[in-house]
Amino acid sequence: MSEFEKYTIDIAAHPMLDRAKELGFLTTFDRAKAQEPRCTFGNTGICCRICLQGPCRILPKKPGGNKGICGARDYTIVARNTVRYIAGGAAAHSDHGREISEALLHTAEGHFKDYQIADTNKLMYVAKNIGVETEGREINAIAKEVANAALDEYRRIDENEEVTWLKSYIPENTLTIWRKTTIMPTGINLSLAKLLHQTHVGNDSDPINITFGGLKAALCDLDGSHLATDLSDILFGTGVPVVTEANLGAIKADKVNIAVHGHNPLLSQMVVKAAKEMQEEAKAAGAAGINLVGICCTGNEVLMREGVAIATNFATQELAVLTGAMDAMVVDVQCIMPSLRSVAECFQTKIVTTSPIMKIPGSYHYGFDEAHAMDSAKEIIRLAIDAYKQRDQAIVNIPNVTNKVVAGFSLEAMLNIFKKVNPEHPLRVIADAIEAGEIKGVAALIGCNNRKVTHNYNHTIIAQELAENDVLLLAGGCSAQAHALSGMMNGEAVQKYAGEGLKKFFARLNAVSGLTEDLPLMFHMGSCVDYSRMQLFANLLAAEMGLDLAELPYAVSAPEAMSEKAVAIGSWNVCCGNPMHVGVNGPTVGSQLVDDVVTKIAEDVFGGFFFWEPDPHKASARMIDILKERNWKNVMRKKARDAKAAN
Repeated sequence: MSEFEKYTIDIAAHPMLDRAKELGFLTTFDRAKAQEPRCTFGNTGICCRICLQGPCRILPKKPGGNKGICGARDYTIVARNTVRYIAGGAAAHSDHGREISEALLHTAEGHFKDYQIADTNKLMYVAKNIGVETEGREINAIAKEVANAALDEYRRIDENEEVTWLKSYIPENTLTIWRKTTIMPTGINLSLAKLLHQTHVGNDSDPINITFGGLKAALCDLDGSHLATDLSDILFGTGVPVVTEANLGAIKADKVNIAVHGHNPLLSQMVVKAAKEMQEEAKAAGAAGINLVGICCTGNEVLMREGVAIATNFATQELAVLTGAMDAMVVDVQCIMPSLRSVAECFQTKIVTTSPIMKIPGSYHYGFDEAHAMDSAKEIIRLAIDAYKQRDQAIVNIPNVTNKVVAGFSLEAMLNIFKKVNPEHPLRVIADAIEAGEIKGVAALIGCNNRKVTHNYNHTIIAQELAENDVLLLAGGCSAQAHALSGMMNGEAVQKYAGEGLKKFFARLNAVSGLTEDLPLMFHMGSCVDYSRMQLFANLLAAEMGLDLAELPYAVSAPEAMSEKAVAIGSWNVCCGNPMHVGVNGPTVGSQLVDDVVTKIAEDVFGGFFFWEPDPHKASARMIDILKERNWKNVMRKKARDAKAAN
């Protein structure tokens, strides 16, 4: 195995890493290597830095070393550190949702002229779901009330009033568990503020109480994510199946190349719209036109709705610049490497930051003005056109690697396909396949990239082995992009990787889907906030099968979990009753007590649980066993019910 093959399985990345070496630029892969060996204390969660007396470590062989200076034990330190990850992740996703809510409000009020209500059907669905009256009312009046209901999730301070979105779509039996365990949130901002207070030095030292405070914050992450997805669909349209391509070959040498990168579609959707209007300006500069590509979850957003190609995912974002053909990388928030500015210095590439809370020293900052969104987007695109004029075509080196991608599977799009088999009960299509043993269940493939493992390897191995064992796959976030880059998000991948049962399932759907392409090996459901689509899918499937969420043959895998958001996402999945695989050691392993709570005791309370498994083969085998066990238990329960009814 070559040096670069140890870094990543993406063949398009290898020549770019070679180019980086020639230029003397140290990529994220080099920087990760420089960090080795990792600090054991930090890696296991037993380094405490929440006051200025520390940092404190647990050193059991020293007198007094089994506690921090204040007397905090390992379980207190680990619990505090873990829930502060959750708070950071929930704040990121929820703030995303707040920005979308404000945009919808200002659009409905007529202040944001360049935005409009794109999906009135979704607006009516959401309004009905959260109790907003629609009969005889104007669209903008309904949208304004829905937006205000979303904003109320943040500003609510009455601790007796639960958040609306979770209450409106989570099954009642799950809500009952959350209420009994006191983790049902009220206001998002209130819950996050209380958690940070709870974990301040000299406050809560009970690891169980701290953990439950963290789970309340995790549910805020789910609430904020779900409303962000709903309101983004209303503003920009709900995804429908699209055919495009993925990998660095999507960057075109003869065009002005612009990458949209980050997480919030408010900016990227407008850049897509502006680019369509500015093709002639690019041609006047000598280019063949404007080419947009996506990176990370902003890329997933515009892929779902506009069919924009994926260039790469989190770990290899620097390599898009190293092609020498990237004229501008336009970023908003989250998962953006500060090093992008350094690599851009080698080329003409302009790194453009647009958010007041995400700036990179030396980059171009264009404060994105939603009230004049189109003007802002056009100004950014003209910067890219000017950069194209400065491009040295002699140093352009774009790997000739792309793979076909069939994506755009919002829950609505999936249900529309299933309805062609069963119009009245679309999810009965999946339920029947599970109950007949044709497929074993459903797995959601999610998460980030993490330089502790080989880039994209664990993602692809787990997906291939689950598919081979007839597990239906959903995908989102950087995990989905890993599969897109590897050529696993098209119909050909079904024939290559799927088991016989899964092939038969897809064959039935392909016969009626009405799509020009066969369905892909997995359903791409969007960005990381769109994992809420996956949970809604699980809710509806459980209802169709007459099961609690904790009984559903459904599991989740984050093979390369990396960010604070990943900790929050994993935690709400556990609260929803989902077995949650993480492919790196969790932040709880420094305390046996806390680790047992999240990997064992959690199942007794919620039905879901974490398990840490870095070996992708062992991880996929464990997930298959979990699905089999849940199916077996469901069969046994049915037999018991039938026997009772017969008597």
